[in-house]
Amino acid sequence: MSASRLIYVGAEDWLHPHWREAFYPDGLPDDWQLSYYNTRFQAVYLPASRWQTATAADWVQWLADTQPGFRFLLEPGTLPPPCDARIIVATPEWCDAHLWWIDAFPDLRELARQASARAANGEPLFVISRSGDLEKMEQAMILGEVLGY
Repeated sequence: MSASRLIYVGAEDWLHPHWREAFYPDGLPDDWQLSYYNTRFQAVYLPASRWQTATAADWVQWLADTQPGFRFLLEPGTLPPPCDARIIVATPEWCDAHLWWIDAFPDLRELARQASARAANGEPLFVISRSGDLEKMEQAMILGEVLGY
């Protein structure tokens, strides 16, 4: 995979009720949340139950609402995923090679080691928070900046 970034930070979905006060500005319309999320984060992991219920119009909007470097990671499901270079089916094998669940493995030293190992091969690392832990996501962003990724 060719990537312009080496570390992509994000969450499982961009809809987290606790983000209404902690992350999204007051009064931000619901349909602007993905665009706002993409001002800070570069990827989102979507469970199959979420992305498989999205309509073709939803996907057109989601892709339009995000920057070209943004990535959608999709849990494998029963339906074929939309065809777009920014959409990655996150199979278990792919996850083993490219995904770091920051909630399960919050050790930043180990994260730095993993990121450096992938960077040496030009491979990206996706750092995702299942719970939407903004503090851990921010730490991963800072680590990426410090490492120059």
